[in-house]
Amino acid sequence: MSEIVVERASKSFGSKVAIDDVSLTVDDGEFLVLLGPSGCGKTTLLRAIAGLGMVDSGRITIDGRDVTYVPAGNRKISMVFQSYAIFPHMSVRNNIGFGLRMSKTPKEVIQERVEEAASLLHIEELLDRKPSAMSGGQRQRVAVARALAMKAEVLLMDEPLSNLDALLRLEMRAELKRLLAEVNATTIYVTHDQIEALSMGDRVAVMKEGVLQQVDHPTVVYEDPSNEFVGGFIGNPPMNFIDGVVRQDKGRLAVELAGQKLTVGSALPALRAYGGKPIRLGIRAENMEAVQSPVSDGLKVRVEVVEPLGAQNLLTVTLLSAGSDAQPMKVSTHPTFGVTVGEQLWIRFPSHQIRWIDPQTQEVLSSG
Repeated sequence: MSEIVVERASKSFGSKVAIDDVSLTVDDGEFLVLLGPSGCGKTTLLRAIAGLGMVDSGRITIDGRDVTYVPAGNRKISMVFQSYAIFPHMSVRNNIGFGLRMSKTPKEVIQERVEEAASLLHIEELLDRKPSAMSGGQRQRVAVARALAMKAEVLLMDEPLSNLDALLRLEMRAELKRLLAEVNATTIYVTHDQIEALSMGDRVAVMKEGVLQQVDHPTVVYEDPSNEFVGGFIGNPPMNFIDGVVRQDKGRLAVELAGQKLTVGSALPALRAYGGKPIRLGIRAENMEAVQSPVSDGLKVRVEVVEPLGAQNLLTVTLLSAGSDAQPMKVSTHPTFGVTVGEQLWIRFPSHQIRWIDPQTQEVLSSG
């Protein structure tokens, strides 16, 4: 068992708060991704779990053992760094076995584990090469193999694919996911790449300015963000946000968006408390429907940009209304949807795909 529990951990560097009262549990065998923009505290949190940096307050346990102030070498963890950190003067074989040699592991066990780790990463034929004779992807595999050879309770990975080109990252992403499922290691993986996070993790923990924003299954984080930051950070393109005001329209609840009214009925009871007040609508590009003829349940927009992306067209449109500021949106359509810049369209907003957000707190309103 190798459950990781972080309890109310905080860490500051001078006046800069890096992690702020973070509590997080990573289950035994789980693959958790720490996701967020640069400077959000995800690497600081990872290093605190690794023992490479101590927290100012809080507690960290691994397998029920308090390791808050235990040196890194005694935590039974392995770590893969962004920079590979493999020794250029050593062969692949010696690089993979380095940690084992430092821990006085018997030679026959080292040989067995090195060969096993090399087999898992498909680098058996590289064991006698030096790093200078290998590609970036091969060096990254060596770094992962070295971590796996230790058979530690916990595997920590700090942006291990960020130095690879796009095609190689795609390949390594799938390979790492397969590999980690096979070895069933408890893994915490740090990245700022949302595609890596959504495609690899059992759960995703989104951070902003040292604070955990949401921890959940990737699908939930994408479809039901807890706040505006999560919705805007995750997704390509990010979630659209449109400012409006809640109104009553002939006895029915409506939201006025750039002078146009979107009837919402009683889809969200919590919205009624915002009568006459500002509200923000959040919706993803692929969840809207664009039509080229007027419809009573759609809002009129003008097409500003058309981006053909192969599997889809991505449109940039603005809501049309005299006397109101234009509000841009991204709308995804089928590639055969013929449209030109300057053309008018009508956009439908399926009520179950809308996320209503309080403009002040930036929190998504509860559906209850």
